[in-house]
Amino acid sequence: LLGVRAVIAESFERIHRSNLVGMGILPLEYAKGESTATLGLTGEEVFEVVGVPEAIDSGFSGGRTLTVKATKDGQTKEFKVRCRIDTPQEIQYYKHGGILLYVLRQLLAKA
Repeated sequence: LLGVRAVIAESFERIHRSNLVGMGILPLEYAKGESTATLGLTGEEVFEVVGVPEAIDSGFSGGRTLTVKATKDGQTKEFKVRCRIDTPQEIQYYKHGGILLYVLRQLLAKA
């Protein structure tokens, strides 16, 4: 998953969502009733997820809804997604880039 920063899906199985967070990948779900097909996405777009650092730093105090901008051939579509980082511990894992880096930094802090 080298270079993957986020995965957008209609839904996640619990373990898959958890594994994504554990690898430092942002799990995002389309809004209810939306999908790749309904939004007319092809996978050839460049995606930007707006406001992730601020949402993470605030512990999602403003909610878990984020905006995604999908750009292709100079045209941009915006749509809402729900961030599926579901626990305070997962926020910490994500901030550190995944479980491995989180644990290593914890060990180094104690050394």
